[in-house]
Amino acid sequence: MHSKLIDWSNGWHGVELALNKKEIDHLISLLEGLKHDPDQHFHISSDYEGSGGLGDIEISVLPDDSESNMSLSGMAIEPGSSFDETKP
Repeated sequence: MHSKLIDWSNGWHGVELALNKKEIDHLISLLEGLKHDPDQHFHISSDYEGSGGLGDIEISVLPDDSESNMSLSGMAIEPGSSFDETKP
């Protein structure tokens, strides 16, 4: 797994997170666990090597009465292409 914190120089930051195929399966399993036990949470943590960067991401279930400030988008596609989200 590799993460990158990106300073957009406008007060906002981006996070890139790249996983290998085995880690994708593990992430899916952890997310499924949250669906079944919404009081739980898990962390994606750095190895803390190097001069700094992204240290930790905590993943939990947003309570029903909480306000959302982010959203999910679809898969990245090339201009003019189409993507069928039902296919793996």
